[in-house]
Amino acid sequence: MMAKGLFNFSKKILERFSNPENVGRIVKPDGIGYVSDPSHGIDLELYIKINNSIITEAKFKAFGCAATIATISMVSEMIEGKSIDQALAISEDEISAALNGLPPSKMHCARLGRELISSAIYDSKKRSNI
Repeated sequence: MMAKGLFNFSKKILERFSNPENVGRIVKPDGIGYVSDPSHGIDLELYIKINNSIITEAKFKAFGCAATIATISMVSEMIEGKSIDQALAISEDEISAALNGLPPSKMHCARLGRELISSAIYDSKKRSNI
């Protein structure tokens, strides 16, 4: 049983933190995103595979709090099956809504999720010389 902390996390955040999806690395990824926020003790990596401008697979490695892990797990699922443009259009509010709401003090996790998507896609474009 998880104790209620200072933050009133949604059940979905707690579930995602306890059982995150898409954890790991992709062998020979098409793009790798890196984002760090030392002030919050967060380090993130996102690995993506792309086929015909569609993100076909996403995996992540993360160091951070429960909200961070839950958010990046959700982001990795949200971008799979999306075109590059659709993935880049995902908003912080959409990420938060997918988790049934992030506490205001944890919205930086959604911002980092968006930055991570952009970083991985930018890297994929550099690798393919697009």
